[in-house]
Amino acid sequence: MRCLVQTARLRACTAKVHVLIRGDLQRPVEAWEIGVSRASPKGGTTRGNSGVVLAEVSIRRSTDLPLCPIQLGNGNGKGLTSFNKEHPIMTSNRPKHIEPSSTDPTGGDTVKARALETPRLEQSEPAIMKPTALSIDPEKLMEQIVDQANIDLAWKNVRANRGAPGPDGINIAAFPKVFRSLWPNLRQQLLDGTYKPSPARRKSIPKEDGSERHLGIPNIQERLIQQAIMQILTPIFDPGFSESSFGFRPKRSAHGAIKQVQQHIGDGYRHCVDMDLAKFFDKVQHDVLLARVSRKVHDKRLLGLIGRYLRAGIMVDGLAQSTEEGTMQGGPLSPILANVLLDDLDKELEKRGLRFVRYADDFLVFTKSEEASKRVYESIGNYLTRKLKLVVNHQKSRTCSTDGVEFLGFIFRGYGGQIRVSPKKIKKFKDRVREITRRNRGVSMQTRLVELRRYIQGWVGYFRLVPLKSFYEDLDKWIRRRVRACFWRHWRRPRTRVRNLLQLGVPKREALTHGSSSKGPWVMSSSKAVHMALSLDYLKQLGLASLLEIWTKLASKRRIA
Repeated sequence: MRCLVQTARLRACTAKVHVLIRGDLQRPVEAWEIGVSRASPKGGTTRGNSGVVLAEVSIRRSTDLPLCPIQLGNGNGKGLTSFNKEHPIMTSNRPKHIEPSSTDPTGGDTVKARALETPRLEQSEPAIMKPTALSIDPEKLMEQIVDQANIDLAWKNVRANRGAPGPDGINIAAFPKVFRSLWPNLRQQLLDGTYKPSPARRKSIPKEDGSERHLGIPNIQERLIQQAIMQILTPIFDPGFSESSFGFRPKRSAHGAIKQVQQHIGDGYRHCVDMDLAKFFDKVQHDVLLARVSRKVHDKRLLGLIGRYLRAGIMVDGLAQSTEEGTMQGGPLSPILANVLLDDLDKELEKRGLRFVRYADDFLVFTKSEEASKRVYESIGNYLTRKLKLVVNHQKSRTCSTDGVEFLGFIFRGYGGQIRVSPKKIKKFKDRVREITRRNRGVSMQTRLVELRRYIQGWVGYFRLVPLKSFYEDLDKWIRRRVRACFWRHWRRPRTRVRNLLQLGVPKREALTHGSSSKGPWVMSSSKAVHMALSLDYLKQLGLASLLEIWTKLASKRRIA
């Protein structure tokens, strides 16, 4: 009888424990998961009224290792099943979980050991704590930069970005083998503050206005070190950046900037200042930039290294040229340095109570009247010139109405700031499609369709904020006509055209009349016979991408999110 009472009380106690932790449990607690001992606040054990030792239950989540029970006996080999009785919290007795990572460039495989601890009943702590800016000593940042975990993460990011080789010609695939033997010496040079970066290779790309944008392609070794520096500087500077800054920041994008512009227009700000900085990345003054970096970075070795990167120079046609000003675009370090410099502008605008949106060196300042926008234009221009030593391009800078203002490839219409694609970007899109579908290009149709799909997916992914179904439908119709003209040109001879039209289900009479026509491919691409042969379903089977279908999928995902 006494045994039955004790069993009943034990079951009642178990039920109470179930009630307390029911919300956190991923599965029911089995009887063998309830141990017979737990530590009391003063040490020792806690017993119930019936003399049965109360149990402490450990909560295991689906990501943890399976629990491994062990037998606790009373000397005769019999007893309840429990866990490691040396620890007050019941944990698995299997060894710690070891997670091998991918091969790192500094040598061998990096092994990360992590003990999967069972969380306590009263609180749950994350298994891995991410470093924050508060945990970083501003005077010993170089030790954080050359830390093995930071270098491993930097290498993963550099490898994921791929990119062309620098002046030394070493590509991503060959870099780890070369770097392993050099890393110990490079690490010591970084710690000593004696490391000298190598110059970058210049690459010029044309801009829409006919000028050129100069990029610098560093060696992969320099990219790795710059990425490691950027990963340490980001948690130091990024939390203090403005909420209206969206360029090159974690969890922020151009889409966030576009939505904020639309919100300001909807709030009644009908005028804005559209300021353009002339060759911003080429005109940054090094002393002005380093003065702002040194506000939060007190490690003289790191400040010296950043200065040497700014003055590392570039390689033009095999000849090294010095860089007395500017922060070369192309390296991982230049975006955060640009944000550090322009953060002073953000703080000045916030101090004045102005609404603005900035993405890197592109920014709009909003006002409610034309007179206010002119005053802001003059004062902000003076601040940029005198305080930050930057050059304002007055030919492109202006004060204007928000109806029709362009920003980051989008254009805003009406009082509500309706989002549309700017005419320049539409023209650029069509020029690229014309280049891919050029009829005398000399590549197979399958190659054209693959290139076209890649380009369309990226383009729609960026401009998916435009909520017009008809806009994507019209572009789809134009692309299909271009593809049909390619097929017609590819068939070339009348005999081949007639044969292909017949094979694709066109009646014989229409196949003969259309196949022997002397009209050009663009005219014939809109004819009835060509539409019948190269139907929408047929083109879809060949792999032709549809802007409307891609946009519909992306829009549905955005609504679900």
